[in-house]
Amino acid sequence: MHFSKKCSVFKVVLSALLIVALLQLIYLSFLSKFHGKQQRYRFSELFGGSGKKNAAHSEKNSRKERLRYSLSTGGIFDNSGQYRVYKNLIKSDFTTNQKPGTDANSNVLALATHTTINNLHHLDSLLERWQNPLSMAIFAHGQDVKFATALVYALSMFCPQIQALVDFHLVCLSGEMAGFPERDREHFVGLDDCAAVFSRLETHRDKYKNYAIEGNVSYPNNLLRNVARSGTDASYVLVIDIDMVPSADLHQQFLAMVLKKEPATDEVFVLPAFEIRHVRKMPATKSELVQLYQVGEVRPFYEELCPRCQAPTNYSQWVNRHARGTGPLDVAYTLSWVDPWEPFYIGPRTAPLYDEGFKQYGFNRISQACEIHVAGYRFSILSSAFVVHKGFKVQGEFHARKDEENQRNRQLFRSFKEGLKSKYPSSPRRC
Repeated sequence: MHFSKKCSVFKVVLSALLIVALLQLIYLSFLSKFHGKQQRYRFSELFGGSGKKNAAHSEKNSRKERLRYSLSTGGIFDNSGQYRVYKNLIKSDFTTNQKPGTDANSNVLALATHTTINNLHHLDSLLERWQNPLSMAIFAHGQDVKFATALVYALSMFCPQIQALVDFHLVCLSGEMAGFPERDREHFVGLDDCAAVFSRLETHRDKYKNYAIEGNVSYPNNLLRNVARSGTDASYVLVIDIDMVPSADLHQQFLAMVLKKEPATDEVFVLPAFEIRHVRKMPATKSELVQLYQVGEVRPFYEELCPRCQAPTNYSQWVNRHARGTGPLDVAYTLSWVDPWEPFYIGPRTAPLYDEGFKQYGFNRISQACEIHVAGYRFSILSSAFVVHKGFKVQGEFHARKDEENQRNRQLFRSFKEGLKSKYPSSPRRC
């Protein structure tokens, strides 16, 4: 009798557990269907052609059709025929709304940058500081062509600030083509908002260094710089790498400076370049930067790897001049270019482009600074503006073929300098 009661209790408990397990399965099934429906809605929202016709939906359809058109052109080949360029793959609202005859002061300065998909996550912090028109050229290879197309489209749809300010351009090998990502649902699973897109990009970061792309493919940094630079109609352009950040309020300060006194057409404005320990917060003002500089948490860019490449900036003069950075932005002093200086600067859109023969590591920026010099430009150092690279550049962190590439580009630079003599026969300057 006692044993029979125990069996009855066991059956009741077992039945209860089975009911609970069944309810959990039903609940999980419901959640799965709900999540699937939500993802299908998100995907349909991005790529579907049906649904209620409201203003927001029409705008999404308009963006979708503009992307379709950009891709349908097949892009254009670069001068070497090695790369395919999709210029203005996705336009910002700022660019789309620019009309002929618009007030010139509305588009004085833009930022241009370049990257592979594995460093695209830096766009978040860059745009947080910049908050103005930005032109970005992305290089993608193999499966990343499809991934890059899908993710930049998602960024432009889910991130209001990117939608408003960022123009995306895509570069791939000439034998590759980008396609409309309407069938690539796997790229969009879990993407509900802007934060989710950047989280997805974080999972792709550090897949490889820019200069160590799988398949031994060359990273065309100067082509990308030119694509990004020519992708804006701004009167002046600041070209930097995507893991760098400019000082706060640079756009407004530069606009006030050029409105006060119109610059000469043969003048570029240098922003002293620094690098900061990874653990430190990016300084916003010159006074913040100088404090970190004085305790060794900030140092000149490339100080360990190539101190001569930035030394002509004359950091001690710049740091000691109005260290608090108060007062309006102005020219602190003017310098002549000397080898091997490779400054970051704001230049007029008419300035010479970068030589696209330089790829991978070495001499890609110095060659352009050299041509700027031979072409007759002067280098004016801005009083309180600067750029900062995230993290110290140290020996040993580069890809294996760095030295080999540097040597090859050194030979190319010698030929390049000879070519400048023919290009600027009346110039007394040489480099």
